[in-house]
Amino acid sequence: MVLFTQALAFARSNRKEVKRFAKFATVGAAGAFTHFSLVNILVQLVGLSERASNPFGFAAAVMQNFMLNRRWTFPESRQRHAGRQLAQFVIVSLIGLSINQLVFMIVHQLLEPSWIRLVGQERLGHALSYNFALAVAIGVVLFWNFAANRLWTYRGLSRHAPK
Repeated sequence: MVLFTQALAFARSNRKEVKRFAKFATVGAAGAFTHFSLVNILVQLVGLSERASNPFGFAAAVMQNFMLNRRWTFPESRQRHAGRQLAQFVIVSLIGLSINQLVFMIVHQLLEPSWIRLVGQERLGHALSYNFALAVAIGVVLFWNFAANRLWTYRGLSRHAPK
């Protein structure tokens, strides 16, 4: 309860930053759609493993997210050199990919047998398992990516985001 009260107090005193996080999360949702789509295309249609497909989906989402965040979430960042920001964003994202891949593989390996038993079909259980694991991994990495990018890639920007 104390944590909730502290979070609520932070949100009230930092409305602009909360709004910025909401924009970042919205961009992240679009990136998640790209990530999920590419992983599923590579697994279901191309025949790559989910382990091999995940980094491709992640990379596509990172590039999309960088462009959208630079344009919408952190528009004042366009005054800075895009190449340097992209490099910083990619470094943060590579660390995020490591976290994502670790969470993804652990959750998938732990839960796949349960998914298969639950649905009674191996192929469907496998697909549900890796998609659920991917959702968990993306959710975990969202907080890392926002904090690291806000503190490093977009540091020094006004805490008051333009409307």
